[in-house]
Amino acid sequence: MDAILALYVWNDERHFWLYCLIAAIGSAIGGLLPYGLGRAGGELFLLKRVNRARFESLRDRFQRQEFLAVMIPSMLPPPAPWKVFVFASGVFEMRVVNFLLAVVAGRLVRWLLLSILVLKFGPGAVDLVAHHAGAVVAIVALLAVLGFVWWWMRKKRSGKLLEG
Repeated sequence: MDAILALYVWNDERHFWLYCLIAAIGSAIGGLLPYGLGRAGGELFLLKRVNRARFESLRDRFQRQEFLAVMIPSMLPPPAPWKVFVFASGVFEMRVVNFLLAVVAGRLVRWLLLSILVLKFGPGAVDLVAHHAGAVVAIVALLAVLGFVWWWMRKKRSGKLLEG
């Protein structure tokens, strides 16, 4: 999809935002299939692979930040496991409207950034992004982990200050 979008953007620079929007909406609609599969029987699928306590823990974490749990993977280029998060959103019964909005928002950010790169560097920007996708995913994952640790430590510290 990135290469196709890059060609459209390169050939018609004035409408790059429209191509990004259409691609984001199409991706969200296409994500309804794995979402629906997760909604239909994903709970049984997951319970065969993890125990009930782990499943409940995953559900609780997902439901606290479900919008971001779908939007952030939607922004990442391959090889990010986007469909796993889409499937999980169905399993954990995320509302369809919220799911569609999260995917559109994430994909729109991703493809607007790609369009800016294409407009600046040409269609070869797709190869540049593809070549560095693994590093980008690793950096984003590291930042997410560091952000979570910071948030958890802050929450833990503020809880202890209230007790003492």
